[in-house]
Amino acid sequence: MRIRDFVPSDAPRLVEILKANQQYGHPELDGPEAMMRVHQCEAAEFLVAEEDYKVVGFIRGVYDGSRAIIHLASVDPEYQGRGIGRALVNAIAKRFKERGAASLAVTVPGETGFWKKMGFRQTIRIMFAYPIEDVLAASAPPEEAGPQKKL
Repeated sequence: MRIRDFVPSDAPRLVEILKANQQYGHPELDGPEAMMRVHQCEAAEFLVAEEDYKVVGFIRGVYDGSRAIIHLASVDPEYQGRGIGRALVNAIAKRFKERGAASLAVTVPGETGFWKKMGFRQTIRIMFAYPIEDVLAASAPPEEAGPQKKL
């Protein structure tokens, strides 16, 4: 197995892996265009696992100078259980440590068993607002939000 940095030609295969794992609910967040934005972001780490020259998994996250967080990890179902996910977590953790991170968090959309085996513990809840316009509307000052209804 080889772990390397993402390259743009990986995007179609990564979409296949996401779809196979039912993790492709929002293409605008995880599709090829989003992958390119992550690839170009200096705060991001975006790693791909290959086996026999075939892309079989990936992991991506960010380090903001204080905290590191894994946002997405996925391994082709046909290759799960072979240590690929573990190797990806190890590789990204090393990258973040080299950049100065003292801790690592992960957003987990489903089962937590794998992440607990990797040394993570559940401590907080991550809340999700999609689309972001919902937050902008709810947080706008009254003069920007328009007339308010009286109850």
